[in-house]
Amino acid sequence: MSTRDGRHLHAQRRNGSGSVTVIFESGLAASRSYWAPVQQRLAAPSVVYDRSGLGRSAATGGSRRLRDLALDLVDVIDDVQGDVVLVGHSWGGPITRLAAAQRRKRVVGVVLVDPSDEGCDLVFGRPARIAEAVGQIGSTVLARLGLLATTYRSTLEALPADAREDMRTEGFTVATTRTRKAELADVVADLQSLKDNPPALDGVGVTVISGALNSAGMGAKVRAAVTAAHRASAEKAGGRHVLAPNSGHMVPVTDPDLVADEIRHFTRSL
Repeated sequence: MSTRDGRHLHAQRRNGSGSVTVIFESGLAASRSYWAPVQQRLAAPSVVYDRSGLGRSAATGGSRRLRDLALDLVDVIDDVQGDVVLVGHSWGGPITRLAAAQRRKRVVGVVLVDPSDEGCDLVFGRPARIAEAVGQIGSTVLARLGLLATTYRSTLEALPADAREDMRTEGFTVATTRTRKAELADVVADLQSLKDNPPALDGVGVTVISGALNSAGMGAKVRAAVTAAHRASAEKAGGRHVLAPNSGHMVPVTDPDLVADEIRHFTRSL
């Protein structure tokens, strides 16, 4: 598909029944393949795509600010017919919220899967920035050595064979780490912008899913703070807050049935 400024994004559609299309937005440095365990559990038609510089979508020299990523998702929404449900994981959560606010009349529901949340003060702190920098350096080094995929072995094993092969081939390259760095560059400013001007989602159903377990980079203190922010965000939106019992941060591959169930709340509502 093409964006409003003429870039091409690789997208894949899975046909299904019903008038509502589910569109997935991946987290930082993640391609469309990450959503395969959830997508294959849905009867509704669905679309996954790669942001510029990820998967099979060519990189761009333009801005990777949150508002620009959201505009690309708006273009994906405009490329499909009828009403949609948007599903965003991690950094895909803020992207999804901004896009939904621009297409509220077509978005019947938003499912935020362990999303980055500006309501959690820890995301603005120095420890978070240090962790991001260390993660970026480590990912780049491992990608150059051809070893980055080994650190995601459990994630790869959870994917269907075709998605696993695509992710193994496309998801752990040096180019992917460059895109990760570009998307991280303005994360504090982008989160502050969300805090100052939260996207209006009036009339849009919202579910926020939190991982129930600690995970790498998200110990007990951080997990408790993030989950509390998720709960508060769900309450503010008049939506649901759900815990994923088998999951740390990687909810789409560790609790795909739960994510699919939450999506169905909206696809069956019409």
